Amino acid sequence: MGSKGKGSRFRMPAAPQMRQLEQLQNQLLAAQQALAEETVTATVGGGAVSVTMTGQQEVRAVKLDPQILNPEDVEMLEDLLVAAYNEALAQSRRLVESRMAPLTGGLNIPGLL
Repeated sequence: MGSKGKGSRFRMPAAPQMRQLEQLQNQLLAAQQALAEETVTATVGGGAVSVTMTGQQEVRAVKLDPQILNPEDVEMLEDLLVAAYNEALAQSRRLVESRMAPLTGGLNIPGLL
């Protein structure tokens, strides 16, 4: 009833395949480390608000033009901040895709970053 003599469905990778996997792992780690330092900047409102974000979606800086600081129109500033953050996030995601695609063959690997 067992599979004795028929071989296993699971085989350990051969030495060359293990080396390839190890190289890929090292390349992915190096790419992740580089993305932690690489930044994108999104600017909205004609330069009124800018958000700088890393390739790991960490906000590094928010810059505001002092002329938009109007206590009577806080809602506009809030909208600009949201728009700048969302644009920086989209740019950061595109950056990650462009840096990781050559290594992952375009596969979307959850939790890679």
